[in-house]
Amino acid sequence: MRGALHRVRVWDWPTRAIHWLLVLLIPFAWWTWKTDHMQWHRIAGYAVLALLAFRLFWGLFGSETARFAHFVRGPRGIWRYVAGRTKASVGHNPLGGLSVIALLALASAQAGLGLFAVDEDGLESGPFASVVSFADGQRAEHWHGILFNALLALIALHIAAIALYALAGNNLVGPMIGGTRSVPVDVTAPKRGSIIALIAGLLLAGTMFAGLMHIDGG
Repeated sequence: MRGALHRVRVWDWPTRAIHWLLVLLIPFAWWTWKTDHMQWHRIAGYAVLALLAFRLFWGLFGSETARFAHFVRGPRGIWRYVAGRTKASVGHNPLGGLSVIALLALASAQAGLGLFAVDEDGLESGPFASVVSFADGQRAEHWHGILFNALLALIALHIAAIALYALAGNNLVGPMIGGTRSVPVDVTAPKRGSIIALIAGLLLAGTMFAGLMHIDGG
């Protein structure tokens, strides 16, 4: 018999906004590259980096379920989850936590390399390409492309895992849209992040984006 449930807010709006903005920006960045709209490609990259900076900050100082300390586990914690020896909780499970860390790390590295990248003709380059040699800039461009393909593979794996959870009756997309989900009554609602942390994170992201745009325009 199924136990009593209640609805709690699992994901705050900043976490959800970052998630869906990245969902939109990553394919947009690919499209701008494919169609040779490189100015828009760079802007999309700066926006991705700003969002990632906010997400990393929010992972340290934000709401409980957004914090890395809430879902990042070592091998023992992951094994306990796989073996079914952990109690129900809200937010990412340990395996989902691994996926989040991998996606954030790979996206950060991929977008970061774009700052130093130089194309084969030397006509298009990132805002910091001048601080490295032409050869290093081309290496950055090379790995920028390779890591994007790796990012696509990881995103595909992430989507496949969400689909498997959905087939098992666990809808992960709905809570990431609306923010709430039903959990057992003995599971408490996660603590929300403070307004001060939110403002600080937004200032960090905004400053990064504005700074990159200024360098690009200069």
